[in-house]
Amino acid sequence: MAVTKTGSATKKSETRKFVIDCSGPASDKIFDVAAYEKYLHDHIKVNGRTNNLEDQVKIVRANDKITVTASIHFSKRYLKYLTKRFLKKHQLRDWLRVIASDKQTYLLKYYNINQGEDEEEDDEE
Repeated sequence: MAVTKTGSATKKSETRKFVIDCSGPASDKIFDVAAYEKYLHDHIKVNGRTNNLEDQVKIVRANDKITVTASIHFSKRYLKYLTKRFLKKHQLRDWLRVIASDKQTYLLKYYNINQGEDEEEDDEE
């Protein structure tokens, strides 16, 4: 933080960049990346209002990855929340989960359903 002449502290505006990798489900054609991009554009709130992105938040789609760049305070957790809402709306929440692969990236992966079936077979014996 920088201190001004009056002694009050001001924050530097940071540019935060987050990536959501949808390549697994998108390659299987069960996840529509274009619809997800539009959903984010319509539902991200800036200053308490939707459809108010202006130049503060930019959403860019490159193949099966969506990049969200924000020049204001923006939480990665908020992107996870919106992603889970999108999955629930399209009845994909039972099949896909949102995982943080690193500090700025989320990854959509399938639940490992086969693992649960193996455990059930062992219990029956």
